[in-house]
Amino acid sequence: MDIGLKNKVVLVTGGSRGIGASISLELGRLGADVAMTCRSRVDDANKVADKIKEMGSRAMVIQTDASVFVEAEKTVDSVLAEFGDLHALVCNAGVTWDGVIWKMSEKQWDTVIDTNLKGYFTYNRAAAKIFKEKKYGKIVNLSSINGLRGKFAQTNYSASKGGIIAMSKALAKELGRFNVNVNVVAPGMVKTEMAANIPPEFLNIAVNETVLGRIAESAEVAWVVAFLCSDMSRHVTGEVVKVDGGQYI
Repeated sequence: MDIGLKNKVVLVTGGSRGIGASISLELGRLGADVAMTCRSRVDDANKVADKIKEMGSRAMVIQTDASVFVEAEKTVDSVLAEFGDLHALVCNAGVTWDGVIWKMSEKQWDTVIDTNLKGYFTYNRAAAKIFKEKKYGKIVNLSSINGLRGKFAQTNYSASKGGIIAMSKALAKELGRFNVNVNVVAPGMVKTEMAANIPPEFLNIAVNETVLGRIAESAEVAWVVAFLCSDMSRHVTGEVVKVDGGQYI
């Protein structure tokens, strides 16, 4: 089914594994050319890129640190140089470093905020310049239901993910008159490599919080992101779409 992604160029930050890899693969399957960033897992990112190329779409990998301000514009410039255009941005790169606030170090706070919030700002800013001029663009920022409800021992992570939501709503207002859509996808617990390392008792808590009785597959998040990157979502902006099996409610 053509949902308006054929020959579109999409930049996905943090595309080497987990949700980011699933998003990149789904976009490639739907005909988009995909540029992926990664900080360290270059081999994993290249494997994802190879699969996208096997589907008949173009793909490239850019090794960079999402938290470094000057790198965002360089990355966007590299995508434009390679593919000649940019139609959508998906910000997904993120980290966790949990701890109760009375034991949390400044480094724990800064690392999570710099990657998860400042990193999104830098890429949203770089893409917004392009989209504003061409009067077209899609921005999808990955947050979390913990940015809406908070989470014990995650003051830094919850603050970063809540900040992404507020930033995206403000940006949707700024860019709407330029025909640019800005939306947020807020997953609950997702079956990823990160989730596999969670003790079973905590994983069971997440499952029991849902109304569907299971946690999400990463592909289920990717399907929603792909829709928001497509022309089928042209009248959707400033929204926070939860993909959590009812975990939030």
